[in-house]
Formats: sequence, structure tokens, C-alpha cells
Amino acid sequence: MLGAELRKIREELRLTADGVAEAMKWHASKVSRLESGRSGLRAHEVTTLLDLYGVHDEERRSGLETLAREGKRRVWWQPYNDVLTPRYLDYISFEADSSSVRCFETTLIPGLLQTPDYARSVIRALPPESSADEVNALVEVRMARQNAALKREDPLKLWAILDESILHREVGGPAQLRKQLAHLLDMQEEPNITLQVLPFDAGSHAGMLGPFVIMQFPVQADLDVVYSEGLASSVYLERDSDRAVYGRTFDLLRAAARGVDPSRDMIARRVRELT
Repeated sequence: MLGAELRKIREELRLTADGVAEAMKWHASKVSRLESGRSGLRAHEVTTLLDLYGVHDEERRSGLETLAREGKRRVWWQPYNDVLTPRYLDYISFEADSSSVRCFETTLIPGLLQTPDYARSVIRALPPESSADEVNALVEVRMARQNAALKREDPLKLWAILDESILHREVGGPAQLRKQLAHLLDMQEEPNITLQVLPFDAGSHAGMLGPFVIMQFPVQADLDVVYSEGLASSVYLERDSDRAVYGRTFDLLRAAARGVDPSRDMIARRVRELT
């Protein structure tokens, strides 16, 4: 996040990375490494760089200096680094810094709302194949993610829209799905969680091309990103035009989905069916 914003400022000023490195008396590759996130900066280095760039807005300067300090903190997932792929590490670090997440899901309960048993069934099913110990560790990570995001002092605001098919996909079997849906009903009572169901009778809709996540950050609003995941790779979209498209798509899905109370009724009815 810090590197992306500093690159944006430099490019707006039409400065070269080599020129900035020379002015800062840095090694020629340092600007490229910090802008790509391969290395970090101390807060005082950010201050000096912003002076060079002529950035005087106090709010913007403070936000970027905060990002530099936060980048040095010890994070909860460090003990799990041996089982986390770089792709997953990127995602949970973004999520940890987010103030709110809006997501549309078509096949699975969002990870932040999964029970341990449901998460275990999902992790076992998805490639690549993992050992029993790795599966257990990844389930621990998912539960730790939930605690870190939803139980922190200023909890993440989560707005999830679920395709109705998710209520019928018996991940782990009927009893396990029932337990998972009952957990959804409990989580729906939390003030920071909004849950809607997109019913079958909505017909064709704006999200038919697949699931996505929109992450919003408290420090720099223009660093918000859209995340889309595939089997072999993931995509983070940061351009204003891309964020606008997904923002409008989420709004259309929100309008097409059942309201919060009718969605709760749909989930409760499905729980009764699975009894």
C-alpha cells in the first residue's frame, strides 16, 4: 500500500526512479524495491521522501507515515508462515489493514464466517492437496483471521452477499451445513456484519461473472482494492475505473438480493429443512 502510493506520487511528478534514488542518496534499486513492496521504509525516510516530492498535506503525510510504522509491526500470522502461500499472505495482510470488506460469494461461505468444520472441508477439497497437519494449521489460520478481523477493538465491517446456492451446497454433509448456517444466523446479530442472500428467483444478475471482494482502508481511501481469486493466481484491481465498476456491481447485487431480515428468514428456513 505504501509503495503503491509513493509510486503514484512520483509518476504524477514525472520523476524517474533513478533520479529519486540519486536525490535521496540511495542505491539505484531501492526506489523500485520499495514501490513494489519488496522492502520497507522507516517513517522518517517517508517524511524525507515526501519533502522531496513537495507533499505538504498533513493528513496525507500522516497516513503514509502510519503505513510505514505499521509495516514494521509483528503480525499474528507470522507463526504460520511455513504453511501460507505468498498469495494467501498478501490477502490476509490486506484484510488485516482493511476497515471494511464487501464481498459477493457464489459457492462458499466467506472465510470470515466459516465454522472450523466447514473450513476444514473446504481446505481439504481445494488444490493443492495438503497433509493433515497442514489442513489443521490452515484451519487455525482461518479462525485466527476471524478473531483478528471481527473481534478487534475497532472490528472490521463486513457486508456479504451470498448466492442462494451456498445454502444448499452440503459441504461436509447436511449436519455440518446445518451447523454452519446456524452460525451464520448468530454472526448476523453482530452490529458490524451485514448479510444478504441473492435468491434463485433473482434470475440473471450483475455478479454472474463470479465472486469478488472490495477492501476499503482507513488511511488512504484511494488505495482501496478489488480482489478476485482463481485457482492459479489472484488479481488486485486498483484503478479508479475498475473500483467504480465493482462498486456499482455490488450496489446492483445488494438491490437484487433479499433484505437483511428476509435473508435471515431464508437461512433459518434452510436450517429447519436440514434438521
